Amino acid sequence: MAKAPMNPDDSPQHRQLLATKLQILVDEHVGPSQSVASSSDVETFATGAALLRDGAAWVLFDGRAGRSLGAAMVWAIRRSATRLNVIAEYDTGLLARRAAAFSLPIIIWFADGRTLLPAIAEPLPARPSVPEEHEALRSLIVEAGAIPNVEHGVLFGEVRGLEVCRVVASPTVGFLGEVSESARVADDGVRLEVGVGAADREAFRLLHGEIPTVTALANVVSTVQAHRSAGSPQHPLNRLGVERFLRWQAEETPVLVGCAELIPAEPPVPRPNLKDLVPCVAYGAHTDGAPVTIVFSSGVDLDALPFVADVQAMSDDPVVLVLPVRDLLPIVSEVAALLERPVAVVGLASSIS
Repeated sequence: MAKAPMNPDDSPQHRQLLATKLQILVDEHVGPSQSVASSSDVETFATGAALLRDGAAWVLFDGRAGRSLGAAMVWAIRRSATRLNVIAEYDTGLLARRAAAFSLPIIIWFADGRTLLPAIAEPLPARPSVPEEHEALRSLIVEAGAIPNVEHGVLFGEVRGLEVCRVVASPTVGFLGEVSESARVADDGVRLEVGVGAADREAFRLLHGEIPTVTALANVVSTVQAHRSAGSPQHPLNRLGVERFLRWQAEETPVLVGCAELIPAEPPVPRPNLKDLVPCVAYGAHTDGAPVTIVFSSGVDLDALPFVADVQAMSDDPVVLVLPVRDLLPIVSEVAALLERPVAVVGLASSIS
């Protein structure tokens, strides 16, 4: 299977190509417009194109489309479209699953040449358990002062919502074929790597391979705590994972989100990386014991509500979407109102941004 392009081409020529492609696909599927139309009637952007035809919005996405449904819905809402058609070549099963949760009629299409095929909704992915040999390293995370967390079979350590280490399989091999002592923590090759993201973990190993893992991690924990604190100046360590910092704040003081207790939960789909803006989840209980699921997001995340749709599919508990107060834009409530199952949207003051 071909991989989707990692970096979208935003050249004028590529935008024109997307506009023409969308025009052809729509004409082939529903027939040419009765009005005089051309590719100039199509709005283009870096990752796709969109047009309005007889009250229906048609949006084409180029490359990965898994976090594009929200943007398509906003485009349709802004133009008072009565229905939405989304065309993609990747992630169509995920999009179809999320689209079914909204009252706005949405059809997800897979583009096969000039033919549009209706996408089949795929189920939520299974959430595997953490291998026993990985769990054996949980104590190292705790000893260094990080908080262990698990998502989709991966055990990692966080500091105020930022991942600073991860348990991985297979030993790290250096330039001369040696295995670093900081990584050699188990005979089966399982190791605890220190760093924020895969590239940082590799760089940290190359620079500090001689430092014992717990000592190295403890130093990182101390550094991250200093930057992810109230009033800290802008720094890469507090610009990453703002939504997870919000969750950490709520865990420390659950009353901030109307709960008596709150614990982190696995997201419905794996997080692709640490740099992308992706909501996170927590399970809570009100003071009367009633369960609630909290989704934390930040910034102008147009796909937060489609993500909420997946969270709603995980259980029957009511869901609340929490955003920094500054991010409570009217469009969020407009999209939230289209969910078949109601969701509350509330603001939370964050001490980092």
